[in-house]
Amino acid sequence: MPLIQLSADSYDFPPVDYALNDPNGLLALGGDLSPQRLINAYQNGIFPWFSPDDPILWWSPDPRAVLIPQQLHISRSMAKFIKKTPLSVTINQAFEQVISACSSERDEGTWIDLSIQQSYCQLHQQGIAHSVEVWHEGDLVGGLYGVEQGALFCGESMFSRQTNASKLALYAFCCHFLSYGGKLIDCQILNDHTESLGAMEIPRADYLQFLYKLQQESLPQACWTSQKLR
Repeated sequence: MPLIQLSADSYDFPPVDYALNDPNGLLALGGDLSPQRLINAYQNGIFPWFSPDDPILWWSPDPRAVLIPQQLHISRSMAKFIKKTPLSVTINQAFEQVISACSSERDEGTWIDLSIQQSYCQLHQQGIAHSVEVWHEGDLVGGLYGVEQGALFCGESMFSRQTNASKLALYAFCCHFLSYGGKLIDCQILNDHTESLGAMEIPRADYLQFLYKLQQESLPQACWTSQKLR
């Protein structure tokens, strides 16, 4: 089946079953990064991912990588670090700084260009995208961001300027998310790093069932209120 070109005047996506097997999950190209299109994408298990020289590419891979917060793997050394670290963690206090850092802190380059940053900042202003920040003496040293879908959180990217800072962000977020009724974190595609943290692959069909169910479980607004997590 040929790759589907999105219409500029419609925010609809083709069924995810139309996604290619090679490359795994590539569903469509084109369109724009407007908040309405992004919201529709996440509501249907789709996310954008592309290189700066590519058109906008939309993906829904099969299998899908997910993390059950209770199953986050914490090594013995990480557990000791968590107990002793002077680093503090907050939520939704520096979204723009976090997404900018996720863009710039990668030696291999990034797909998080200025247009992506602007679009997700708009989602943040609408209360849909959220960030977690790790601080050391007032300096931002790690963090992550993603998109809320009820009791499911679609993780997008993380960064670390100090050893274990991004892991601390994920640990603190999992504890916080669970305490407010969060059920599942979408990691999109499994890699060595996410697998080491406890992520696993499930069939796309299973992921979509979780997504559609958990979208209906609204978490208390207090979950996303700007605050200190530790």
